[in-house]
Amino acid sequence: MSETFATTVLDRFLDPVTDCLTPDVARRIVDLKIDPLLQSRLDELAAKANAGVLASEEAREYREYVEGIDLIGILKAKARLSLVRHSS
Repeated sequence: MSETFATTVLDRFLDPVTDCLTPDVARRIVDLKIDPLLQSRLDELAAKANAGVLASEEAREYREYVEGIDLIGILKAKARLSLVRHSS
């Protein structure tokens, strides 16, 4: 399954979430930020991935980070959409 297809499916599965968001919750989701320690580890793994020197366990960890980032990105997009809908 391609990553784009998987993201699209996940996006569609999360569509009902948008209907459940209050404006306050939507704003909190939009404002989510990764904590500095997590960002540091992600940067380290990304540098190793770009250099082609990730160990297999690190590659698995890095994929989990990327999947988490994708999920948060979709949730943030849905939260922004919710805010637009609530402002109309």
